[in-house]
Amino acid sequence: MTVEERGSGPGTDLLLRKVDSRLTALRAGLHGPDLELAEDLARRLREMILATARSSAADRARVRAAVHYFVQRRETRDARLPVRSLAAAQRAADRAASQLACADVAAERQAGRR
Repeated sequence: MTVEERGSGPGTDLLLRKVDSRLTALRAGLHGPDLELAEDLARRLREMILATARSSAADRARVRAAVHYFVQRRETRDARLPVRSLAAAQRAADRAASQLACADVAAERQAGRR
């Protein structure tokens, strides 16, 4: 990631730092397929952050929600609140990516009608 990519929109640096910080923490405790999943998820989130840095507020909010889902650990003693897995964070990122793809298609259709 180059310096020019960072800072390309409001909150971009913060989200990138959050993803990087969480990945660093996960690297200390994960190995094998779980670590690969975490690294892949972090890479995809970084790409979405940079791709939506100049997008609409709604698109940025979708990506921000996926990042927060990845970053926030819900490790609790309360049995009613399950611990979040990386697979759950991956589903959140997939959902954001699919919504962004739909938004891109809709924007292309609108541009084609003009």
